[in-house]
Amino acid sequence: MAEKRNIFLVGPMGAGKSTIGRQLAQLLNMEFIDSDNEIEQRAGADISWIFDIEGEAGFRKREARVINELTQKQGIVLSTGGGSIVSKETRNHLSARGIVIYLQTTVDKQFERTQRDKKRPLLQGVDDTRQVLEELAKIRNPLYEEIADITLPTDEQSAKLMASHIVELIDNFNG
Repeated sequence: MAEKRNIFLVGPMGAGKSTIGRQLAQLLNMEFIDSDNEIEQRAGADISWIFDIEGEAGFRKREARVINELTQKQGIVLSTGGGSIVSKETRNHLSARGIVIYLQTTVDKQFERTQRDKKRPLLQGVDDTRQVLEELAKIRNPLYEEIADITLPTDEQSAKLMASHIVELIDNFNG
């Protein structure tokens, strides 16, 4: 790849965006950034705390600002938060400024991967996690699809294999 285009990973929580993103950045010798980590660093607090204090709306405003800024960089692999695509503005920034890869996963796999994770504010204190995941999927999956240049199911592959596959696809995409 002569020019290093930005690569943006979108998809629901538990799809493997951060894990695959790190592998991908390493393979391509690009900088990896996780938008959630970036928000936490800038706020000096974790996402759960931001949700508690500012609510989801406050968190989404921060997220939109951070993603707008990060997508203006060159040659990065960016893992976005699962809900970042709810913002039309964020979807526009992602589609206009890089290759968007939608990492698709089933609700069953999400449930399995997020079950013991205490860093998912939308899943804390809910009676039926699976139902929450299903409701989020109904709203968000069409938005991921709307901006995706490439869509890949992540349920059956290791992060390393997924990253290698993405490199091939991007070479063809740029080809």
